[in-house]
Amino acid sequence: MSNTDNQPKRLGIIVNVQRPEARPTLTMIESWVREHGWEIVATREIDMVADPGFKGFSRDTFPADMDLLLALGGDGTMLTSVRAVVEFGTPVLGVNLGSLGFLTVVPLHRCVESLERIARGEYLIEERVMLEVAEPDSEQARWTALNDIVLMKSGMARLAILTVTCNGEYVTTMAGDGIIIASPTGSTAYSLSAGGPIVMPTMKGFILTPVSPHTLAQRPMVFGAEASLEVKVESLVGEAMLTADGQLAREMGEGSTITIRTHAKSAHLVGFRDRSFLRILREKLHWGIGPSLGREWSDSQR
Repeated sequence: MSNTDNQPKRLGIIVNVQRPEARPTLTMIESWVREHGWEIVATREIDMVADPGFKGFSRDTFPADMDLLLALGGDGTMLTSVRAVVEFGTPVLGVNLGSLGFLTVVPLHRCVESLERIARGEYLIEERVMLEVAEPDSEQARWTALNDIVLMKSGMARLAILTVTCNGEYVTTMAGDGIIIASPTGSTAYSLSAGGPIVMPTMKGFILTPVSPHTLAQRPMVFGAEASLEVKVESLVGEAMLTADGQLAREMGEGSTITIRTHAKSAHLVGFRDRSFLRILREKLHWGIGPSLGREWSDSQR
């Protein structure tokens, strides 16, 4: 998108209608679009509670020549939106209608203001690593993910024993609840709660984070973007589940193997200079501003 382009902007919208603010926000955006000569070319309404089938809807729902996709909802809506258009390279802007909203960088009350800034060219587009997971010789589980790929024991299953290789070289065999393969964007999600590191989201590569490992020797590890991991379920008493972004899922059995690598296409997220990753980290996760410091971080220091 360019601020020198006088043609109407072509917008797609994915809105989570479960959110109370969804309908009035959609109406507000439609009104703004009409006033500014832009065009809404596709709208998809989703409901994460009542319509679980939305998670895998086809990217054919949206045209390839959109200038921008608006994700109206929470982080789950944002993850769904990014996966829907990653093949097209469409920039995605998240408007937070939820609670935490770590990926949806625009608060609801600044929705129109953010569209105005985009119209003036006052925005950034960040490239973010996407992950790809596949089973050998199977298209059924060939998924992409912006946050993470998780292989986890489920139900009453006991320890899962997993062997990991990188580009054909043995890395480790781990026993525990499972593993998380997180992108830099996903380093602040499930991986963080399992003890993984915070990684700047524009870095290239991914993180392997063990979940409840049955040894003190297992620690998170960061791999470069060229790495290809193969994970084999060596032993499992019970069932295991493979998930992508916590939205796509399928059962895995003993002897199953998956490969994880960076996807050929990157996600393109719209942002603003005054809404940096570090500022969001402080505001949303309270990183570095705990009560032990004895003071709040002032606006002059942001």
